[in-house]
Amino acid sequence: MGGRKASVKRRGLAAVHGAVLLFGLAGLFARWIALNALAIAFGRVLFSSVALGLFRLLGKRAFRVAEKKDLMRLLIAGAILALHWWAFLASIQLSTVAVGTLTFASFPLFVTLLEPLLFHRKLSIRSVAAALTILLGVIVTVPAFSFENRMFRGILVGLLSALAYAVLTLMNKGFAAKYDGALTAFYEQASAALILLPFVLQSGCFRPTLPDLGLLLVLGVVTTALAHTLFISGLKTLPARTAGLCSALETVYGILFALLLLGEVPSLREVIGCLLILGAVLVHQLTEPREE
Repeated sequence: MGGRKASVKRRGLAAVHGAVLLFGLAGLFARWIALNALAIAFGRVLFSSVALGLFRLLGKRAFRVAEKKDLMRLLIAGAILALHWWAFLASIQLSTVAVGTLTFASFPLFVTLLEPLLFHRKLSIRSVAAALTILLGVIVTVPAFSFENRMFRGILVGLLSALAYAVLTLMNKGFAAKYDGALTAFYEQASAALILLPFVLQSGCFRPTLPDLGLLLVLGVVTTALAHTLFISGLKTLPARTAGLCSALETVYGILFALLLLGEVPSLREVIGCLLILGAVLVHQLTEPREE
């Protein structure tokens, strides 16, 4: 029984790490696509929800949600997801891929503080120490604490993205116990698209070129629909804070992808922040009690 439980947990970790690798690549699209953050976020969830819907139709999978209150919660989760995607992309466009992903990596701190309140889990010193180390990694990257500094504004928006994603992660932990990851992802992505649609129509910002549409398709299907499904599925067997700390590796992947594909060389501050975050994730996983 213990071996089977460990095997299931390893598969959950593999799913989360695969999702995080794809999430790390997603940040680069904020540079590649010639649209603002709102338009990219809308295109992302639009293509993602269509892909997930087709997946369920072709696989003859049901769209039914057990309770009406769950549908309302999924709609709320979709609104939070829309806020997260917009803030994450805006953070990168205001600063750099490295800074945007580093700032977003602070979300495990919010998960660690919120999870005990929602799931009645004990708040361990080990988890708090890891989350605070991640936050320190983010603080190290701040060049100047001034609203006139574009980089600082990008970091603040990134923190908003992190807070939104922390709340979403905790909500998805509850959905994972009742629904498969693809169904949860479909409702959240579709809800996000519907919520962003009025803002896109009002601003008239969604005018993609053909290359932009191709990039949005990849962003929506591969780095969003597939990645989001893998991440939610992994939550079935992992504590939310463990999955959250794994997600801090998105920072490492994002910086490496930006270096290799965009030529963005990280500053010394960003390297130090990245090392602090990576160290916190590795130490947390290596010292994780078996009972979790």
